[in-house]
This record gives sequence, structure tokens and C-alpha cells, in this order.
Amino acid sequence: MAKDKRISTSQLALMTAAAVISLRGLPMMAQEELTMFFYIFFATFLFLIPAALVSAELGSAFASRGGGVYTWVKEAFNPHLGFTAIFLQWIQNVVWYPTVLGFAAASAAYMAGLPALAENGIFVGCFSIAMYWFATWITLRGTTALTDFTSRGFLVGTVLPGIVIVLMAVIWLAGGNGIAFEHIPAQVVGTDAAHHVHPRLFPHISGMSDIAFLAGILLLFAGVEVHAVHAPELKRPQSQFPRAMFLAALISFSLFTLGALAVAVITPYEQIDLQAGLFVTFRIVFDHYRIGWMTNVMGLLVTFGALAGVLSWISGPSRGLLWTAREGRLPRVLGKTNRNGVQINILLIQGALVTLLSSLYIVMKNVNVAFFLLSALTIGLYLIMYMMMYAAAIRLRYTQPDLPRSYRVPGGRAGIWIIAGGGLLAVLFSFAVTFFPPSQLPVGSPATYTALVASGTLLFLAIPFAISRSMDRQERQKGKR
Repeated sequence: MAKDKRISTSQLALMTAAAVISLRGLPMMAQEELTMFFYIFFATFLFLIPAALVSAELGSAFASRGGGVYTWVKEAFNPHLGFTAIFLQWIQNVVWYPTVLGFAAASAAYMAGLPALAENGIFVGCFSIAMYWFATWITLRGTTALTDFTSRGFLVGTVLPGIVIVLMAVIWLAGGNGIAFEHIPAQVVGTDAAHHVHPRLFPHISGMSDIAFLAGILLLFAGVEVHAVHAPELKRPQSQFPRAMFLAALISFSLFTLGALAVAVITPYEQIDLQAGLFVTFRIVFDHYRIGWMTNVMGLLVTFGALAGVLSWISGPSRGLLWTAREGRLPRVLGKTNRNGVQINILLIQGALVTLLSSLYIVMKNVNVAFFLLSALTIGLYLIMYMMMYAAAIRLRYTQPDLPRSYRVPGGRAGIWIIAGGGLLAVLFSFAVTFFPPSQLPVGSPATYTALVASGTLLFLAIPFAISRSMDRQERQKGKR
């Protein structure tokens, strides 16, 4: 591999953190007020850390081969399940793109000083499509251009605005301003033995719908494994890849926790807006200190960061699909690469799908519920992939015990059962939660919601199996000729 194709540990860590972290998730967690710590604890210790540990072991074991979750699951079970795993990882992020691109469009609207554009479907749709194809163009230029842009974009457009909002929250408190989460509605507060009202630390659970947000928040921490396909591009993948995963997990936990708390401190509960995202908070604090122009600056930076996040995801799962095409799981035409070694035909098909989904902003008056249903569906699909990844890690300890692993989940077989098994149970619980509509959002009939998510899950699970079986039949027919 040419020297200029190598990437560093810090670059891979920043690319991975960029895939995990999106500032658009901070208001969602902040809306849960102090119960956010329950969700963050669950997502970090029962999901993010197990996923980082397991992907570090699997990534170091198969670093020289690439393919990410496709190779891991294939080696543990069979090619059909391997293809299903990478397909689920890929399709969920295709549906995710329009939501993060919509957030980028809102950021651009605030950058231009025209926040009303954030609610204009034509602007949001056209901006999303144009931004996605720009990201695709950068990706087609190769790994070097991608890692440079993603690393810098993440630092400038995600980490820096995250640090700014945390510092502004500290200044807000030091200035004697009120703490917003001290004045919140009854449904998110509790009372102590003396009947003193206080912010609720644990969700008020009267049914599964009350914790349906858990799956959405879990997805905010997902993606720590997505750049395992780039492990062969490290100079010493067996040792560098685990370090990159741990660094990415640490950055993700810190920025999510402090950022969400800052939003909850500054923004009154009724003003927390999932669509406008972080900019309501920016506007409140900057207007208070008479530096409203800083909201425009933050809009520019966050737009840049959102683009970096899109770039981070474009290169990962689609490259995993490239491996499946080369191994006969997809038509050979999808294995075509350009002179930079980038999977051009897969990216073109992916771009067409994202363009179609982003066009919904233009043709529909209200896409919030539609995209929430799509998000719930893709969350479920992604969680199935994580179940397969954890199961693969456990099985490989038995079927390939002598496979060189520069990093192993500590504790031997008992350790892998505790870490991967615990992660599997947490994901299984979260998967069950996705079938219940959240009580926090008006999504219509609960029965209809559940039926749509269940039928969609079965449909998208059937697609990769059908493709894989079809490719097997074609290969057998060729062999008979």
C-alpha cells in the first residue's frame, strides 16, 4: 500500500467519533432533563463500551482482511449472515442521511441569519441533496482526501461547537442565571419524601412507551464499529485499531454528556426543539450576552461538522458492501472502483436512494412523523446487526480460538460472555423497545405504528437473504455450464 494511503490512529479515532457523534442528538437527550443520565449510562456502559471492546477484538483479528462486520459475521457463521449484517449496517445509514442532512440545512439557515428557512421544505430538500452529492464527490477522491476533511471537519464543526456550548453553560451559571431544568413540567419531575419537587433522575415508567426514546438515544452512540473496514490502512492495525476505538468512545461519551447537560441548563423545557437542534440554545445564550452574531458563526461550523459526519458514514458501510461484491454476494458490477480505489457504482446507487428520500422534504408538508417511523425502523435493523456482531465475537472464541488477536476482551471466555453477552442482552431489550411508539411524540395509532415497524423489519431482513441466495443460484448455474 502506498505511503500516502496510510491513516493514523488519531485520524481513525476522529473518523469513528465523527460517525458516532452528531450535535443534533443533544436536544433529544436534553429533553429528558436529568433522566438523560439514566439513558447515557445505559448507552455508554451497556452499549458503547461493549461495542468498542468487541469491535476492537474483531477488528484487530481481521485487520489484514478488511470487510468489517461482513467478514466478522461470515467467519463466525456463514456468508449469508455476513452479507445480512453489512447490508443492515448500510441500509440504516441510507435512511439516516436525510435526517442529518436536514439538520445541516437548518444549520445553514442559521448561518445565513434566516432561521425560517429551516422550516422550508424546498430549501431543506434541495440543500440536503446538493450537500450529499458534494460529500460523495469528496469520497470519490480517495481515503486521503476523506480522512483529512473528516478529521478537520469533526474537530472544527462538532468538537468546537460542543466545547463552546459547554463553556457558555458555565458562563451562564457563573453569571447567576437560572438553571432551566429547575422549572420543568410535572411529567419529568419527581417528589422526595418531604414532597419537595425535584428533576426526575429515572424515567417515569408506566409502560414500554415511556422508555421508547431509549432506542433513539442508543442509536446516537452507534457507529463505533463502522470504520473497522479501514483497519488495513493503518501502519500497525493490530495495535492501532483498538487504541483508536477506545479514544473514539471516550470522545463520544464526554461530548454527549457535557453537551446535553449544557443544553438542559440553558434552554427552557418548552423551547427545546428537536428540529432546530442546538441553535435555539445558541440563540438564547448569545442574545443574552449581546453577541447574537455568534449564532451565525456556529451555524457555519455546525454545517461543516454535519458534512464531516456524512462523509464519515459514506465511506464505511459502502466499502463493506464492496467486499461482498468481490466475493460474489452482489453483482460484479457493484465491485467496480475508480482510480482511487473507491466503490463508485455502490456510491452512485446510494446517492440515488438518498436523493429520493431527501426529496420527501420537498413534496410533503410534514415529514417529521414519517422520518421518525423510518428512523425507528432503521434503529431496529441496526440493532439486529449488533446482535450478530456480539454473537460472532462469542462464537469465534470457540471456533477459532487460536486466531491471532492483538487485543482480546479481557477475562477469557468468561470475559467475552460478560461483555459481548451483556451487550447482546442490552441490544435485545432496546430492539424490543423499538416496537412501542414513544409517549413523548404524537405518532398516531400505536397498533399501526407497531405493525409498520414490524412489517418493515421483516421486509428489510428478507432483502439481503434473497439477494445472497439469488447470487448463490447464479454461481451454481454458471458452474453447471
